[in-house]
Amino acid sequence: MSDDDAWYYCLKHSTVEHGPGCRATDRLGPFPDERTAARALDLAAERTRDEDRKDEEWNG
Repeated sequence: MSDDDAWYYCLKHSTVEHGPGCRATDRLGPFPDERTAARALDLAAERTRDEDRKDEEWNG
């Protein structure tokens, strides 16, 4: 997927971007579509919780 086809979530502007946009350090993605990019913060939170659970299981 090229930058022109990808969707991103801009942390600086709290908006979804299609293609090249803000700096990479200000964006989450790439995502396959606009709807998924719009859920970027929720997806990040879910992934963080999942990893935290794995850490708790690992550390016993």
